[in-house]
Amino acid sequence: MDELRRIDLNLLLTLHALLTERHVTRAALRLHKSQPAVSHALAQLRAHFGDPLLVRREGGLQLSARAQELLPPLSQALSGLDDVLRTPAFEPGAARRRLRLGMSDYAARLVLPPLMRQLRAQAPGIDLAVSQAGRATMLGQLDDGELDLALGVFPAMPDHLRRQVLFEEHFTSVADAATLPARGGLSWGPWLARPHVLVAMRPDGDNDIDAAVAARGGRRHVALVLPHWSAALDVVPGTDLVLTVAARTVAAGRLPQGLRRFAPPLALPAFAFEQVWHPRRDGDAALGWLRAQLAGLCG
Repeated sequence: MDELRRIDLNLLLTLHALLTERHVTRAALRLHKSQPAVSHALAQLRAHFGDPLLVRREGGLQLSARAQELLPPLSQALSGLDDVLRTPAFEPGAARRRLRLGMSDYAARLVLPPLMRQLRAQAPGIDLAVSQAGRATMLGQLDDGELDLALGVFPAMPDHLRRQVLFEEHFTSVADAATLPARGGLSWGPWLARPHVLVAMRPDGDNDIDAAVAARGGRRHVALVLPHWSAALDVVPGTDLVLTVAARTVAAGRLPQGLRRFAPPLALPAFAFEQVWHPRRDGDAALGWLRAQLAGLCG
């Protein structure tokens, strides 16, 4: 206990954040402190332990040998203290929080309406701030503490992030019914010969549809690339365009008048729609509650 009297316990929290993040700015975001305050705390910790703790090398900050020894017992000690002090249960009706979510307009259209009804009924003090970005950007924002939760399709993701599959999705094609056979959709040849709409954040990026077309020896003529699912549906009526999208975007009641959906004439891989978060947020009761609501709604 004598050693505890010689150090502010808040410094130990800062030390844990610094050793875990290995980045002063990210540690500051995690602690909800300013970067100068965390830099000052690091200087105090270096003086207390008589060790640099974080050493700048090529590629960023690395732990010193002493810091590597400190991290496991420090994590265990802080976890024990957290168990002692943790509030027994989360009360959504009394919570006052603002959570930052990243998602595409596909996810927003699908998830936000039922989620907001649930929040207003059960947790009206929880506000959401939603932003849109590409997959890699959203994953980086989770790492940097700029997002609390990302929703989307993440075929490649760093191992250190947490993920939960909310549902499996598949593709469907859509076209103006006046340009289709009286029944059914298009076979491979006519489908491939038609101009297509592609929904993508980056016009020249790879996508599963064109990869499957190429595997079958074909190549689509993409007449329009745009980043918005909802706008893509609006441009198809009155044209010969074919749009191939996630099936839930054109579920019952969501298909504009005059359009018809049909199965694409080639095998396209199903994909998982997931929620992703950083493990530093595992102890955030409000975020855990929100993830549980999303899992229930999407399930």
